[in-house]
Amino acid sequence: MHPSRRRILGLSLGGVVAAGIGSHLPAAASVAGEESSGRGGEKALATSDREWSVRSRIRPPRFPVRWFPITAHGATPENATAGIARAIRACHESGGGHVVVPPGVWHTGVINLLSNVDLHLKEGATLRFSTDPADYPVVRTRWQSIEVYNYSSLIRAEGQTDIAITGAGTLDGAGDNQHWWYWIGSGQYGWQPGMPNQRADWGELERMNNEQVPVDQRVFGAGHYLRPSFIQPFRCTNVLIEGVTVLNSPMWTIHPLECRNVTVSGVTIDNLGPNGDGCNPESCTDVLIRDCTFTTHDDCIAIKSGRDADGRRLGLPSRGIIVEDCTFVSGGAAVAVGSEMSGGVEDVWVRRLHMPPDPAADEAWMQWVLCVKSTSTRGGYVRNINVHDVDSRAWMYRPLEITFSYQGGGDQSLFPDVRDIRFDRVRVARAERAYRMVGAESVRIRSVAITNSRFDMVAAEAVVQYADDVTIRNVWIGDTQVG
Repeated sequence: MHPSRRRILGLSLGGVVAAGIGSHLPAAASVAGEESSGRGGEKALATSDREWSVRSRIRPPRFPVRWFPITAHGATPENATAGIARAIRACHESGGGHVVVPPGVWHTGVINLLSNVDLHLKEGATLRFSTDPADYPVVRTRWQSIEVYNYSSLIRAEGQTDIAITGAGTLDGAGDNQHWWYWIGSGQYGWQPGMPNQRADWGELERMNNEQVPVDQRVFGAGHYLRPSFIQPFRCTNVLIEGVTVLNSPMWTIHPLECRNVTVSGVTIDNLGPNGDGCNPESCTDVLIRDCTFTTHDDCIAIKSGRDADGRRLGLPSRGIIVEDCTFVSGGAAVAVGSEMSGGVEDVWVRRLHMPPDPAADEAWMQWVLCVKSTSTRGGYVRNINVHDVDSRAWMYRPLEITFSYQGGGDQSLFPDVRDIRFDRVRVARAERAYRMVGAESVRIRSVAITNSRFDMVAAEAVVQYADDVTIRNVWIGDTQVG
């Protein structure tokens, strides 16, 4: 990570909040005493019984105190793949424990986690993943939220219970303009005419989705160019990812898929590649993302639930998502809902987010604090999204945006049902617009509240169209109180 970014991360929570809340706004709800008071403090900060119910169900897994060093199972720095697999198998068969990666750089291919196993990286340990697609077998997954058989993620678990990736070490996906990223077909990421790219495969997969071709006939992998994600627990229960630094994913970085009870805590994600989202819980229930730092070129956190026909067929929503105390250095949305959300998203609580300026850059940037993005082909619903206590020193495109025209075409009648969005105690230094909400004449956005917030320097007027029951209260844009 760039040294200046490390300095940013050294900012204390109290210092950031104190600098960000102006005299026109009420004091932020979070105070040091509440934050340090453990679960009692968390309950005091909970906005509803529904949120507290979600919190009460999120519990990280526990593991027996047994240690399985990968070196004891034949791992070498030059080729650790088989040794890691043997250590994971031994740990699993003994009833669980910790598979330990010692300091050093360890080259590996795919890693498959098994139940009751914590993959633990010691400080100074780096797992550097192969960039050879042949090292990643074809498995059932989703690509851009469409069901498909494609390359395995770099770290994968399917149908497992009580799994973890922890420690102070580094996971390096080795994505760059020479490996993985150029598959997108953009010169920005190293692609040149004559080189392979994903365009034909992506078009074919979209056709298969629209026509609902059986999933077992949607086979890609070798000879195709759909990049894998980095970490994907699939249909798992009780998942913990904690403490590690994750760099340079081929595509989405952390992608829990159809999981229940997921905690992502204290993780640093640095991924400036294409579609390099930070953490994308998809069709998951009960997820906590806290104390994480994101430096991305795409959305930092994107909550998803399937795309178009697949998402509506599966009907697997994401619900019970809590995001708190995270820092966003760069990216698209701090938190996005969609655009692939055809299975529905509900019950999301987002609080105490920080977007500090980057002293090494001319201008730090984030596009949105919250972006609810959909199209006329998605369907689905978005309900009960709560964002409060946000401080942004970065330039921002639109702190809040709700749009039904993000991408796509085709059927113009499948707009989502979007309602009950709350945006409270948000301070933004500079923005193109304070907010933009545009529904559709046939399906209107309903019940949005922006309260107790300030947008210091704004270039253009806020926009509200095709939206009912919009509340603007104690909101300042520049020196003008607009509600």
